[in-house]
Amino acid sequence: MRKLPIGIQSFEDLRNNGYLYIDKTGYIRKLVESGKVYFLSRPRRFGKSLLLSTMEAYFEGQKELFKGLEIEKYEDSKLEDERWIHYPVLFISMSGGAYKTQTGLSEKLSYSLHQFEDRYGISHQTSFNLPTEFQYCIEEAYRITGKQVVILVDEYDKPLLENMLDNKQQENENRDIFKSFFSVLKDEDKFLKFVFITGVTKFSKVSIFSDLNQLNDISFDPEYAGICGITEDELTADFSEEIDSLAEQNGLSRNECISELRKNYDGYHFSRSPISVYNPFSMLNAFSKHDFGRYWFETGTPTFLYKKLEQSGRPVQDFSIGVKATEARMSDYRAENVDLIPLYYQSGYLTITGFDKRFREYTLAFPNDEVKYGYLESLIPLTNPSYPVPDSGFNAGRMTKYLENDDSEAFMKMLQSLLASIPYYEGKAPENEQAWRNIVYAVFTVLGQYVRAEVHSSNGRSDCIIENDKYVYIFEFKQDKTADEALSQIEEKGYALPYLASKKIIKIGANFSSKIGTIDEWKINQMETP
Repeated sequence: MRKLPIGIQSFEDLRNNGYLYIDKTGYIRKLVESGKVYFLSRPRRFGKSLLLSTMEAYFEGQKELFKGLEIEKYEDSKLEDERWIHYPVLFISMSGGAYKTQTGLSEKLSYSLHQFEDRYGISHQTSFNLPTEFQYCIEEAYRITGKQVVILVDEYDKPLLENMLDNKQQENENRDIFKSFFSVLKDEDKFLKFVFITGVTKFSKVSIFSDLNQLNDISFDPEYAGICGITEDELTADFSEEIDSLAEQNGLSRNECISELRKNYDGYHFSRSPISVYNPFSMLNAFSKHDFGRYWFETGTPTFLYKKLEQSGRPVQDFSIGVKATEARMSDYRAENVDLIPLYYQSGYLTITGFDKRFREYTLAFPNDEVKYGYLESLIPLTNPSYPVPDSGFNAGRMTKYLENDDSEAFMKMLQSLLASIPYYEGKAPENEQAWRNIVYAVFTVLGQYVRAEVHSSNGRSDCIIENDKYVYIFEFKQDKTADEALSQIEEKGYALPYLASKKIIKIGANFSSKIGTIDEWKINQMETP
C-alpha cells in the first residue's frame, strides 16, 4: 500500500517522505489572486493544519516541494524574478497550550513571536507588551527582508472553547487578549502580504471578526467547498488502489465499496453548492485498517457539545429529520446563546442537506452514518453530562437479535433497564423528560434497522415502527398512564393497517413512569400475517 498521510500536518514532511497528497494548491492560487485576509471554519481533523502548512511552504518559496502540483504551473507562468518569492511567514498554531491558566494564551503567542524573531534576525524587545511586540515583528520583518509579511493562524478558537463551559472568566480574559493582539493587523495592512485564520467555530464579538473589516470569511463560499476534505472526484481519481484493496478485504465489489465509503464518510456540504466532501481522517483510516470504522467520531466528541444539547431542549431526532437555519445563524456563534445549531454545524455534527433559494434558508441534518450512529450511541451513556450514568447494559447487537427472533419480552426488559439508568427525579423536570425521549429515539435508531420515528398515518401517528425481514414492530409510549391505553391507541388509530398483507405484526404499548424513572409496564399483542 501507498503511504497514507493519517495525522500528518506538515506539508514538508508529507512531500519529503512520500506520502500520498491530494493537490489542494489550486485553491491557494485562487486565494492569492482574489484577496488578502481570509477566515475559514471547518470541523476538526478536516485538514486545516495541513492547508496552512502548505501555505507556509508556498510563501517561503520552497519550490522543490511543489513539483508536479497545480501551483507550480502558476509560478512558472510568471516572470523569472517574480517566481517563488520567499516572504517572511509568521505561523501561529493554537493547537497546544495551557489555555485554562491566566498566562497560558499570552505565553503561547509570545513563544510564536520569539520563534519568528529568531528566524528573521529580529532583536527581542523585552520592554514591549504583547500587541506592541506583534506590531514590531511585522514591521521589522518587512524592513529586514524588504518583503510583506504572511500571517497564518491555526485553531484560533481553541483558547475560547477550552474555557467555554467551566471557566467563563478565563474565556473572557482570553477574548481580551485576542482583542488587543489581533487589532494590530488592522493598522499593519501595508506591511502584510496575506493573512489566513482557521478555526472550528466563528465566535461573534471576537476582535478578529469585528476589527478586521477587510477579512473575507470563505467558510460558505461554493468555490471553496472542497478546500478541505476529499471530493468524490478526488476519491475515484487518487485512491483507486486503496478502493480496490478495501473492497477485496471486505468481499465487496468496487461499486459496493464506494457506496459503503459514501454512506459512512461522505455527505459534508459547506455551501449551497452540490459539492460534498468525505471526512479525510475517517476515510484514510478505513483504507489503512481495511475496515469501515467510526474513526473521526471515536477521536472524542467535545463535552461542550453534549452540554449544549442538554441546554437547548431540542429533541435529538430533529437532527435526523432536519432543522432549518439561515446562513447568519449558522456562521455567528455566541457562547452565551443556548442555540446549538451554529456550534453543531461548524463542528461537523450537522451539515447542509438542502437550500431554499427564495428564503435563503438551509436545511441541516446528520451528514452520514458515522456521525449519526456514533452520536446517537454516545447519547445513551451520556444523556446528561451533569450526572454520570452507570453502565446501563445496553447492547445494540443483542437488542437487534431480540427483534430478529421475535423476543419482544427480552427487548422490553433491556429497554426498561436502560431507561432506569438515566438521571431522573420526581416531578416533571423538562430537561430530564427530554433526555428520556432522546434516549428512546437513539436506541431505536442505533439498532441499525429500518426505523421510523413519529410515523404519520391517515388516522394519526405512531411513536415508532421497526421493520425487518420477518416482522413489523409498532410501538406506542405513554407517560404516567397505562400500557393498555398505549396499546388501545395502536388499535384505534389503525397504525397496523399499512402492513397487514406483508409480515407478522407485533404491537407493543408501554408506559413511562415519572415516579420510578423508567418503563413500569408494557403489553404485547401479535398479529399473524393473513
